[in-house]
Amino acid sequence: MLSAFVSAFRTPDLRRKILFTLGLVALYRVGASLPSPGVDYKAIRTCIEQVSGGENAGIYQLINLFSGGALLQLSVFAIGIMPYITASIIIQLLTVVIPRFEELRKEGQSGQTKMTQYTRYLSIALAILQATGLVALAARGQLLRGCQEDILADTSIFGMIIIVLVMTAGAALVMWFGEQITERGIGNGMSLLIFAGIAARIPGEGKAILDSKGPLVFSLVCVGAFLVIVAVIFVEQGQRRIPVQYAKRVVGRKMYGGSSTYLPLKVNQAGVIPVIFASSLLYLPNLVAQLTQSTNST
Repeated sequence: MLSAFVSAFRTPDLRRKILFTLGLVALYRVGASLPSPGVDYKAIRTCIEQVSGGENAGIYQLINLFSGGALLQLSVFAIGIMPYITASIIIQLLTVVIPRFEELRKEGQSGQTKMTQYTRYLSIALAILQATGLVALAARGQLLRGCQEDILADTSIFGMIIIVLVMTAGAALVMWFGEQITERGIGNGMSLLIFAGIAARIPGEGKAILDSKGPLVFSLVCVGAFLVIVAVIFVEQGQRRIPVQYAKRVVGRKMYGGSSTYLPLKVNQAGVIPVIFASSLLYLPNLVAQLTQSTNST
């Protein structure tokens, strides 16, 4: 494995792609830890520590997972890549319903370019909607329930609009990061950014498990995580090979063909999209419960 990394860095083209990808991932993590203007960083850190051990700790950890802790901190990249992923899923589903999208899909590269443009527009709209919801919940004290600290230093309309605009611009920049990594870097940019957000939570979560549960439970969790990774790679790389036999044909005095090969069909055709979509659906019960409680209290 080390020899493969060394040989990759010795190749100028691969070295440039690797450094470009690492640079954008580093910028993404810097933006994820940079608080938005008008957000009291000390107050929000205090609130996160208070609610992390409460009854809603599970849903808070789930919300914070894909953003690497940026969402609840209301940072510049708090929205992250999720609006783009959601927009991509919606556009793919609408392809079956809207004839115009079906025609664009059949046009080839030009149609795909237009579909990508529509996805970007929808991503910006979803980012504005999500940022507005987060800022509204933070202003009412409902983002982190159980904390009495004032998360927003400026709760005026102008101040909240500034925060929404900054978060929306951050979501657009993260979307651009992902596209640039896909075109000029290594691998799928969106998946790498999601992985960067999840990987950023591993040291903190591991330390929390080690401090609260002890070394034995921590070791079992590490072994379980390793087995899950191996199982995911096994399923992701799994193929169903359909044999194909080419017919023989005679040209003059020579016989051609007669060879056999196979068509590799992946076991997991959908990739990680169903998992991401399912994780988004997991937010709905908690959201409905919060809205119901707010309605009953009023």
